[in-house]
Amino acid sequence: MNSKKWNITGLVVLLLFVAVTGCQKQTNELSVLPRPQSVEYHRGVFTVTPSTPIYLNLPETGRQALADYLQTTTLSAQPVSVVPVASGAIELNLNEGDDSFPDHEAYQLVITRKKVEISAAGEAGLFYGLQTVLQMLDNGDGQTLSAVTINDAPRFPYRGMHLDVSRNFFDKGFVKKQLDAMARFKMNRFHWHLTDGAGWRIEIKKYPKLTSFAAWRPFDELQEWWTGGRTFCDQNDPRATGGYYTQDDIREVVAYAAARHITVIPEIEMPGHSEEVLATYPELSCSGKPYTNEDFCPGSEKTFEFLENVLLEVMELFPSEYIHIGGDEAPKTSWKTCPRCQKRIADEQLSDVEELQSYMIRRIEKFLNAHGRKLIGWDEIRQGGLSSTATVMSWRGTEGGIAAVKAGNQAIMTPGKYCYLDAYQDAPKTQPLTIGGYTTLDKVYSFEPVPDSLDSGEAKRILGVQGNLWTEFISTPEHAEYMLYPRILALAEIGWSPAENKDGADFRRRALKAVEVLEKKGYHPFPLDQEVGDKPESFEPVEHIAIGKKVVYNHPYSKSYTAGGDTTLVDGVRGGWMYNDDRWQGFIDGDFDVVIDLEEITPIKEISAEFMQLKGPYVWVPKQVIISVSADGEQYGTLAVVDNDIPEEEETLQFKTFGWQGESQARYVRYQALSNGIAGGWLFTDEIVIR
Repeated sequence: MNSKKWNITGLVVLLLFVAVTGCQKQTNELSVLPRPQSVEYHRGVFTVTPSTPIYLNLPETGRQALADYLQTTTLSAQPVSVVPVASGAIELNLNEGDDSFPDHEAYQLVITRKKVEISAAGEAGLFYGLQTVLQMLDNGDGQTLSAVTINDAPRFPYRGMHLDVSRNFFDKGFVKKQLDAMARFKMNRFHWHLTDGAGWRIEIKKYPKLTSFAAWRPFDELQEWWTGGRTFCDQNDPRATGGYYTQDDIREVVAYAAARHITVIPEIEMPGHSEEVLATYPELSCSGKPYTNEDFCPGSEKTFEFLENVLLEVMELFPSEYIHIGGDEAPKTSWKTCPRCQKRIADEQLSDVEELQSYMIRRIEKFLNAHGRKLIGWDEIRQGGLSSTATVMSWRGTEGGIAAVKAGNQAIMTPGKYCYLDAYQDAPKTQPLTIGGYTTLDKVYSFEPVPDSLDSGEAKRILGVQGNLWTEFISTPEHAEYMLYPRILALAEIGWSPAENKDGADFRRRALKAVEVLEKKGYHPFPLDQEVGDKPESFEPVEHIAIGKKVVYNHPYSKSYTAGGDTTLVDGVRGGWMYNDDRWQGFIDGDFDVVIDLEEITPIKEISAEFMQLKGPYVWVPKQVIISVSADGEQYGTLAVVDNDIPEEEETLQFKTFGWQGESQARYVRYQALSNGIAGGWLFTDEIVIR
């Protein structure tokens, strides 16, 4: 072989290898989040210099809004031009009427050595293409952009984040900061939970006491208020803690969001979660007395007069298509004995208080519809019947959303198991105190909003997803951001990227980079690179002689926490840090009492089970455990009685194993765990280990 020819051939092969591996390196290093729909990689880079112009062909209003937004970004120094530039520019081209784009949020981004071009049929699409460029710059050296062609569009039209400012108030500066993050990750709906039993946060001119009284409590911490009588106080009280948004504040936030293509959806709670209103205007309750009822009185016309007046001012401030009316967790207890409510039931030919709630929801919906708006509420608004034009936000699992779309309604999926960001995100002992739950970044990312049980037509009525931050245990801006990020980023990707593009390992890589950039921008995310992980016992199966044996439940487990059903306690699978991981089995308002049949008389040296306690969600260890055995299943002998030594007042997550060790033999093992008797209390266990 000619050595010169071999050397040339070898050089060509080497260059091809370098090109391919270089392209592969680019693929691996593109850290855009959410993941684009399609990416084609090219050779070369575009370098952004201080003189690189940004060309905008938008109409004047949109052009000015985008130019103002650019001043808040890493491209703030770039000159903005309305005159096309032959090369060396970042171009944003609005191609209205171009039906090659699937919707107004879709975009194409083409980066070559000579220029960067973002094209879209809508201003939102241009904005999202710009976010991709900004992320590429922030994730790199701030100057070079890899040559790529990206075609991108959202999977769902609704990609939301919810913030509860009732339980703890966060000022408008904090809200705007979160809107910036939402825009960065292509989220487009901000659900503002403005009212709840802990405080009213929006100025209503017609009812000034809502903000001079119902927005303030004489306690610094919510938990102190909760246990200290749940009273409110005058704004001028030296003990007053709280706050509210003026109508000018609201307008400022709404405009700020609109400039980032985010729609703000206000929530005004009804009929329940309304203690703050009824303490201030007790005539709107069934009893007419402050600090007595939780629900508005739908039997009184004064209630509808108040709500309609409030909603008129709300609609004046918020141009959103939807107005959220809550509708969740209304006890309706007072309605059962209220003469006015009972008269309303009779007059309207309703069957019960569930239909009375439906009457109230439908009446409010008609009012909203008459003013060109649509009603949205938590999935309890389905109780007693729902009109076809209302939209359901499914939080108690996905079942409410499934039922809604099958009935012809639209739904937004936000099940607590995956989308409630107030839960622990890592080993609880390493985290700030929460209300409960264990929802890691990986768990959020595993959520699929469209259940397999829906056909294609029904699936189209799933509008999207939303992450919710409730603030019972979150009182500072830093803590709120710690709980939001990076988990909300998983929902941003679920809402935007095609389901078939999901890649957990790649998402985690990009989330780690996003956390790093967020920190540089002044946010306070959870340090994902320091994640401890789940309870060690949950990773390895436990071996014991009861695995696969029959379990007889003398008291049924809850339908809400079935885990693996009748085999849960003898499947060799241990639970993780929290009761909502489908491994812990739950029992509410009663004792836990099971019998395990070992099928033959067997030597026994150990019987044990672990329980957890977390006061916030009313999860307790048993007050006492009784372990007994039998040869025939009728006559039992007690092996151990074990008392609890963890106080009920203990706030932090606790685990305790109740067990017996010794020498015995039996066919049947009975394990009884006695409830402490607190109403609404839970018992959770994961496995009964017998050796």
